[in-house]
Amino acid sequence: MTAAPPRLILASKSASRQAMLDAAGVAYDSIPADIDERAVEAGLDGAAPAEVAEALAVAKAAAVAALHPQALVLGSDSLVVCKGRRFDKPRSREEAGEHLRFFSGSVMELHSAAALVRDGGCEWSHASLARLHVRDLSEDFIAHYLDLEWPAIGHTVGAFRIEGPGVQLFESIEGDQFTVLGMPLLPLLGALREEGVLIA
Repeated sequence: MTAAPPRLILASKSASRQAMLDAAGVAYDSIPADIDERAVEAGLDGAAPAEVAEALAVAKAAAVAALHPQALVLGSDSLVVCKGRRFDKPRSREEAGEHLRFFSGSVMELHSAAALVRDGGCEWSHASLARLHVRDLSEDFIAHYLDLEWPAIGHTVGAFRIEGPGVQLFESIEGDQFTVLGMPLLPLLGALREEGVLIA
């Protein structure tokens, strides 16, 4: 008799991450993590962006795993770096506009990470990189875009949803679509097979 697969919990309420897992046929429960991301980042001064994203993914998964023994918990995080400056989610429409003006005509580096934690131990983690070439954005476009997309993009790092009008920000993208959507899905699926969540 085959053992039942471990329970998988997604430590996020991200619609794009849920959509990725749903489309891939992965069964999971969603229980958002409640952590102080800035406090985690404060302990990582000088760390590379990929390391910060992975650390935040692990911290989110660990916070939920502490409340659900034996469950395998998936944490994920994304962060954006542009011209050496790291960006968090915009806190207002005005700040979203400032971010877009800064990104205009530049390359945005998007680091997306995922981690699997069980009973306090990190079983696996991975970070991937996408490079998004932002076209020159006019003030008229930025105003129109924010009319369409604010406040929905307030929940997104980089102030865009690639599956929506945010795709209009870019001239080209280097990297896979899953990284851009916020989670390195293919490496994650491999880890879930290793953990027995998916059939190998």
